[in-house]
Amino acid sequence: MAEKPRMDRPTFTDKEALLYHSRGRPGKIAVVPTKPMSTQRDLSLAYSPGVAAPVLAIAENPSLAYDYTAKGNLVAVITNGTAILGLGNLGALAAKPVMEGKATLFKRFADIDSIDLEIDAQDVEQFIAAVRYLGPSFGGINLEDIKAPECFIIEERLRELMDIPVFHDDQHGTAIISAAGLINALHLTGRDIADTKLVCNGAGAAGIACLDLVKALGFAPQNVVLCDTKGVVYRGRVEGMNQWKSAHAVDTSARTLAEALEGADIFFGLSVKGALTPDMMTTMAANPIVFALANPDPEITPEDALAARPDAIVATGRSDYSNQINNVLGFPYIFRGALDVRAKTINMEMKIAAVHALAELAREDVPDEVANAYQGARPRFGRDYLIPAPFDPRLVSVVPPAVARAAMDSGVAQRPIVDMNAYRAELTARRDPVAALMHTIYDRVRRDPKRVVFAEGEEEQVIRAALSFVAQGLGRAILVGREERVAQTARSAGLELGEMIEVHNARLSSRNGVYAQFLFERLQRKGFLFRDCQRLINNDRNHFAAAMVAQGDADAMVTGVTRNFSTALEDVRHVVDQKPGHRLIGASLVLARGRIVVVADTAITEMPEAGELADIAIEAAGLARRIGLEPRVALLAFSTFGYPPGERTARVHEAVRVLDSRRVDFEYEGEMGADIALNRQAMAAYPFARLSDTANVLVMPAFHSAAISTKMVQELGGATVLGPLVVGLDKAIQIVQLGATDAEIVNMAALAAFGVGG
Repeated sequence: MAEKPRMDRPTFTDKEALLYHSRGRPGKIAVVPTKPMSTQRDLSLAYSPGVAAPVLAIAENPSLAYDYTAKGNLVAVITNGTAILGLGNLGALAAKPVMEGKATLFKRFADIDSIDLEIDAQDVEQFIAAVRYLGPSFGGINLEDIKAPECFIIEERLRELMDIPVFHDDQHGTAIISAAGLINALHLTGRDIADTKLVCNGAGAAGIACLDLVKALGFAPQNVVLCDTKGVVYRGRVEGMNQWKSAHAVDTSARTLAEALEGADIFFGLSVKGALTPDMMTTMAANPIVFALANPDPEITPEDALAARPDAIVATGRSDYSNQINNVLGFPYIFRGALDVRAKTINMEMKIAAVHALAELAREDVPDEVANAYQGARPRFGRDYLIPAPFDPRLVSVVPPAVARAAMDSGVAQRPIVDMNAYRAELTARRDPVAALMHTIYDRVRRDPKRVVFAEGEEEQVIRAALSFVAQGLGRAILVGREERVAQTARSAGLELGEMIEVHNARLSSRNGVYAQFLFERLQRKGFLFRDCQRLINNDRNHFAAAMVAQGDADAMVTGVTRNFSTALEDVRHVVDQKPGHRLIGASLVLARGRIVVVADTAITEMPEAGELADIAIEAAGLARRIGLEPRVALLAFSTFGYPPGERTARVHEAVRVLDSRRVDFEYEGEMGADIALNRQAMAAYPFARLSDTANVLVMPAFHSAAISTKMVQELGGATVLGPLVVGLDKAIQIVQLGATDAEIVNMAALAAFGVGG
């Protein structure tokens, strides 16, 4: 339940959400072949007659299905739509967008392929019959959005009938993440788990699962009180009872939640808004622990809880408060570990292992990628940091090994992992760097929002980008354009411009006189008359927008949707200078195979000389550090350390000597081929090379080789390329590619606001 989106405060319109799901290929998932399919021989191997070989092998030895098919990395996300988010029973088909979303989270966070299956059967037996025979197809089953108490019966029966993991995330995901936070809260308050009194309000799927887990962790059953809408679940109660509630009934004189909370150490809320009042909190023990996990509105807000009890530790399911109990911290990694050892089930030992792995990770110093999300103020384990951040890159290398080890120790693993260190390294390589990088940058910008001017404000994708920029809390957006044209484009697209969107008409602006005079003072000795500068400010949005930034009326700028990069850069350079002591370069971020590589110069200097290559290396290394990388710079050429010889590599070789003389504070080496720079084994043939690992900054010998190579790997190699980024300007200005999408514009606007180029 904790990872569900907040339904009360949408940051987008329904029309935008519908467009997101419908544009391009409808939906959020697709099937992509993993083997070559380009020749007749490929097709013969993939299907008939070549497919007969694995068929016969699997028929003889069923375990070989994990070697010859996708079964071992494939999870089915299954629902009947009886409890969709907070929307209730809307049916199986209506649940499909949610299940597709769950499938994307499996892929994004743990590189698990996932197929959503919506079963149109609300009868328990029919649903079980539909799912039980799917075992040969999948490595695991993730049940989702099935109402209680049917979900208990369904999961229990399917676990008995199937020999693959069956996991109802609404129950166990919430239980695991909240239990990890709870362990750390107990640690901070010096409590002994065996003597701690816990009151849980909410006897649905998540509530029951949480109680099962906390008792397995060591809570004494007599110290755990369950409440539902009828009050305390006590022994002898008849009204509103079932077998799952009865398992947690206790001997107590308390009959209401308020009575149960007197002297309690912990409130566990999995119920409804307002269930916990400030008055109830005043009766709790010292340093009360409050996990108010109802979504979208918690049982009590952190503000009210801390006002009533300043000594409280508070967690919610909300992303806008500290200590968010977010299921995405759990299910991708739990399944990853279970799949990798071919576990027959996900048992209590594996869940407990996940709890402790998460709790222990929160106590460690966070990496730079997490620190950057907190605007450089490195978060530390404490009352406001009980569990890891969802985008902590270490999760994938910490939780799955713990789960896998528990599966092996408890006897449910069918393929034990021999080398855990190698397994952790493999897991780290699975991490998607794109979302992690942008999440870090977005969080930094949210903590210091900027005013960003979108120069081409009459374009629909630019308006959409501006609205998204604002909706995501990144700052204010300024659209440059004619008010009526902007309004008309927005209306036609079904968009509503809010108060955080400003529209500035360059021709009618009260500031255009100031901007024109500023521009004239810059260009008067370059052949420009005042009327030329006035015309540029009045008629050219790039000049007007850049002047806004130069004069401090905006913090950053993004452009390029309607003009090519070189033209847009020329416009901007009329208005903004190169940063003193820096070189202006274009640098692209190539994100592929779990790593980020900075490539430069991809946009500015066509044929750099040795000194210019050294300057480019220094700027690119600075960019790498700003995005959280410790730079290892390779100066590339067609030759490696003199072979094969050639005149064109001489300036690359000389650039290395220039860097030697400047005593720079980063690793660098060259001249070398790209294969040597990026391949650890290939580099090992040159033991004298000065790089401690593969390069993450590539300095190209010429503009054309940089531009060609980045575009090639993007189209043929499946890489994602961000940029070129403009690096070295005195102001925060970025240029998108011609015809960029709204998402690409938002990313570049965020990078500009982040100051990635300065």
